[in-house]
Amino acid sequence: MTISKDLIQFLKDLEQNNNKEWFEAHKSTFQKHQKTMKTFFAEVADRLRATDDIESHKVFRIYRDVRFSKDKTPYKSWFAGSFKRTAPMLRGGYYMSMQPGHTKVGGGFYGPSPTDLLRIRREFEQNDSEIRSILDDKKFKSIFGELMGEEVKTAPKGFSADHPAIDLIRKKQFYVMRSFNDAEVTKPDFQDKVVETFLALRPYFDYMSSVLTTNLDGEVIVK
Repeated sequence: MTISKDLIQFLKDLEQNNNKEWFEAHKSTFQKHQKTMKTFFAEVADRLRATDDIESHKVFRIYRDVRFSKDKTPYKSWFAGSFKRTAPMLRGGYYMSMQPGHTKVGGGFYGPSPTDLLRIRREFEQNDSEIRSILDDKKFKSIFGELMGEEVKTAPKGFSADHPAIDLIRKKQFYVMRSFNDAEVTKPDFQDKVVETFLALRPYFDYMSSVLTTNLDGEVIVK
C-alpha cells in the first residue's frame, strides 16, 4: 500500500488546527486515512511474520492523554503503531511513527523492567564485544546511526564509572531509529523500506533476546 500525499497533508492541517471543532468537521477524512494506516500496519505485520514471530500489532489512538501534560491539544498530529514479538523468548519491539517531516521507523527497548535493565547492564559489563560488533556493523550504522535512549549522567549504582563499556552501561533505554522525509514516505516502495528497516534490527533483537533469557553463565532462565 502506498501512502498518499493527501494523508500527509491531513496531518499537517491537523497540526495547524488541533481542536475539537476542526477535527469533528473533518472526521470522515480522518477515518479514511486511519483505515489506510491500519491496512498499512496489517500488511507490514504479515510481511514480518514471514521471518519473525509477531504476537500482535496495533495502531495507537490519535487522541492525546492530556491529564498530566502542559500541552492540552487534544490530538496527535501523527499516526503511530507497534509490532510486538512473541514473549518471553523473543524480545524487542518494532515501532513506526508517521509525522510530516519527522517519520521514524525502528525499535528496541524503551522501558525495560528493573530486572531486565540490570541483566543488560551486567552483560555489557562482562563482555561488550558482541553488542559492539552489532552496533558497529556497516549496514546497521548506515541505516540507524547510533544507539539512542535516556541515560544516567555518571554510572548506575553498583557499576564503575571507569568501566570501558560505561557508555552502554549508563543507558536506561536501548533503541534505534531511521528517519524518512515526506517524499520518501509517499513513494510506492516506502512499505518495502519499512520492512527492510525492521529486518535490519533482527541481529540486535536476537542478541538481546539471548541476553534476557539467560543468566551470566549462559544458562536459560526463561521457559
